[in-house]
Amino acid sequence: MEQLKHECGIAMIRLLKPLAYYKEKYGTYTWALHKLYLLMEKQHNRGQEGAGIGVVKMKAQPGSEYVFRERALGTQAIKEIFESILPDLNNIKVEKMSPKEVEESAPFVGEIYLGHLRYSTTGKSGMSYVHPFLRRNNWRSRNLLLCGNFNMTNVDEIFRTVIEKGQHPRIYSDTVMLLEQLGYALDKENHRIYRKYRDVLKESEVTRKIEEELNVKSVLEASAPTWDGGFVICGATGSGDMFALRDANGIRPAFYYHDDEVIVVASERPVIQTVFNVARKNVNELFPGEALTISSSGKMEVTQVLPNPKNLKCSFERIYFSRGSDADIYQERKRLGRNLVPEILEKIGNDIDHTVFSFIPNTAEVAFLGMVEGLESHLNTLKTEKILRAQDRGALTDERLKVIMDQKLRIEKIAIKDIKLRTFITEGDSRDELAAHVYDVTYGCVKNGEDNLVVIDDSIVRGTTLTQSILRILDRLHPKKIIVVSSSPQVRYPDCYGIDMSSLSEFAAFRAAIELLKERGMKHLIRDVYEKCKIMENEPDDMQKNCVKEIYAPFSQQEIASKMAQMLTPAGTVAEVRLIFQSIKGLHEAIPDYPGDWYFSGDYPTPGGVRLVNKAFVSYYEKNF
Repeated sequence: MEQLKHECGIAMIRLLKPLAYYKEKYGTYTWALHKLYLLMEKQHNRGQEGAGIGVVKMKAQPGSEYVFRERALGTQAIKEIFESILPDLNNIKVEKMSPKEVEESAPFVGEIYLGHLRYSTTGKSGMSYVHPFLRRNNWRSRNLLLCGNFNMTNVDEIFRTVIEKGQHPRIYSDTVMLLEQLGYALDKENHRIYRKYRDVLKESEVTRKIEEELNVKSVLEASAPTWDGGFVICGATGSGDMFALRDANGIRPAFYYHDDEVIVVASERPVIQTVFNVARKNVNELFPGEALTISSSGKMEVTQVLPNPKNLKCSFERIYFSRGSDADIYQERKRLGRNLVPEILEKIGNDIDHTVFSFIPNTAEVAFLGMVEGLESHLNTLKTEKILRAQDRGALTDERLKVIMDQKLRIEKIAIKDIKLRTFITEGDSRDELAAHVYDVTYGCVKNGEDNLVVIDDSIVRGTTLTQSILRILDRLHPKKIIVVSSSPQVRYPDCYGIDMSSLSEFAAFRAAIELLKERGMKHLIRDVYEKCKIMENEPDDMQKNCVKEIYAPFSQQEIASKMAQMLTPAGTVAEVRLIFQSIKGLHEAIPDYPGDWYFSGDYPTPGGVRLVNKAFVSYYEKNF
C-alpha cells in the first residue's frame, strides 16, 4: 500500500535507583539514555518527520540546568540527537565522574527521560512543532515537559478555554493548547499547596512541600475532560512528577513495564519486551481513560482519570501501523488473511492449479501467511474428498494417490520493493515514471494468458500505488486475471485522531461511490448530503450524525469494489483486474479486542470525529461542485 503518515511514537523512562546503581550494575551512567535510544529506534516507523528527547535531573543544584531538551528534523532525527549528546558526554569523561558530579552536572543524564517521534497530521512542520514542548518556570514544580501521540478534534474549543483564562498562546496548535491548559492546572495545584503552608513554613520549606505533595492526577483531571480526540499524553515536571494518560476510548495505544529499577512507557508492547528483555506477560496495557502517574518520590499509580471508558481501540493500528512482532498482532493479521479465502476461491473459479499466490511487500506478509494457511486447509479438504471418491470407486492406485498428493499451491514472491529508490523527482510525468519502478517483478512464474495472479495487500486507501506501479508491473507477467486482495475493509472515511487521512477525495472507495452516483442518475444525492452536512455545523454534540454514510448506502461492497478496480486499472492493462476487500464482520472476528472501525464504518467514537467527517464533505463539495 502507499505509505501513510500516522500516529506518533512515545517513550518514557523513570529510574528508581540512584545513578550510581546503574553504573555499578550495567557499567555506565548512561544506561537509561541508551535504552531511550533503542525505544525510539524500534518505533522509528511511527514518526520520520522529526524527533525529540527531554531529560530531567532531580538532584541538580541551584544555578545548574536540570531540564534538558534536544530535537531534530528529518528521517535521521534520532541519530542526529544522540550523535549530538553522546560525544559531549564522552568529552567530559562522564564515566570517570563521581556519582555526585554526575547527578549534579552531567547533561542529559538524569532520572527522567521522555522521547518522541513525530509525524505531522495537520500539515504544520518545522522545529516549533517538534515534541517535547517545554514550559519554563523558575520553580522546578512549575516546569513542564510534554509530548504525545495525539490529534485533538476540538482545538478551537480548547483554544477558547485557554484564552478565557487570560493566557496568550504563541502558536496555534493542539500541542501548545494542551501545554498551556496543563500548565495552568499545574500552576493552580502549586498555589493550592502554597496556600496550605504559606503561613506556617518558610518559603523554601513551602517549595519542598509543593514538590513532595504535588498531585499530578488532579492536574490531569482539571484539563483532560475537555479534550475530544485520540491521545496518549506524556509529561514530566521539573521536580520529578510524571504522567501518561490515554484517551477514554483507547484510540491511541500505550503499554508500560515496571520493576524495582525502572518504569517504562511506550506506544508498542514488543518494543518494551525487546529493549528490556522482559516477558510479554510483564508488559501491561494502559487501558482507556487510565493515567499512569509517578510521584517525585518514585511511587507509581495507575488510576482512572477519564470517566465512562469505552473500548474503541483502533483496528487500523493492528492491521498496519504497529510492529507485527507483537504476539497478538501477528495472529490477528494471519486471521485477516485467512478470512478472505472463500471470496478468493470464488473469484478464481476454484482453479487453484492455474493461480499464483503472492503478496505486496512488505507489510502484507503476515496476512499472506494466514491466507496461505486457509488455502492449504481448503486444498487438504479437496485432496481428502478425491481420495475417498477414488477409494469408493476402487480406483485409488499408487499413481492416482501420488497425483492427488502432489497438488500444491503455487506460492511465489512476485513483487519486490526497491528500497533504494527515492521519489525525489516531484514533477508530473517524471515522478509517475519513477513511481512505476518502486517495485520490481519476478519473471517466469506466471504462464502467459493462462494463470490468475492473486496478490494480497494490507489495505487500499488512495490507490495511487496500484495505478502507478503495482498493476503495471504485474501486467507485464501476462496473467489472465489480476486479483488484488485487501486484508482490511474499504477505507471510506477520514481519520481525525492522528493518521494522515483527512481528505475524502483521497479515498479510492469514496471516488468510486461518487462515480456510481453520477452514472446511475443519483447525483442529486451528493447535493442532499452537502445540505445535511451544513445543517450539522450548528447542531450540538448529542445531535451529530455522520451524513456521509448516505453516499455509500445505495451500493454493495462488491459494487464499489468493482468500480474501484475499473478506476484504478491503468490504461493499456491487458489482464482483467478484480479487487477483494475484508468485510467489517471479518475484521471484528479477526481483531475482536480492537473494535474501533470508523475508517471503514463511519462510526466515530467522539462527536468531534463526526463533526470533522461532515466538514470534510462540505470542503469536498464546495471545491468540486
